Amino acid sequence: MARILVAEDEVPVREFVRRVLELRGHEVVTVSDGAEALVKLGKARFDLLLTDISMPNMDGFELALKVARDYPDLPVLMMSGYAVERRRAADLADLSRGMLQKPFSMVDLSAGVDKALGEPVG
Repeated sequence: MARILVAEDEVPVREFVRRVLELRGHEVVTVSDGAEALVKLGKARFDLLLTDISMPNMDGFELALKVARDYPDLPVLMMSGYAVERRRAADLADLSRGMLQKPFSMVDLSAGVDKALGEPVG
């Protein structure tokens, strides 16, 4: 399965995502913001970055821009609970493989990750 980096500042969401993805067989590394994500990306290889948009220190948009520049082969899947951010993310669609709308279910998360990884959904 895939090695996934999850950048999410809300502990309950971060833990939910980690548990679901680990149950599906993925190796998951979690961080609480974009700056921490960049440090992890510099130290290890990942198959997917799953990032919240609204985070302290470095938001998901800035993180996605840096990933596109420094790790162009790394797919990025974004998540947000805010309509304004989802509209802004749609304008930057070339930076990511999709958007998960919070709150999302286990099924939504699994399907979004499968799609971002290029795997058959279902």
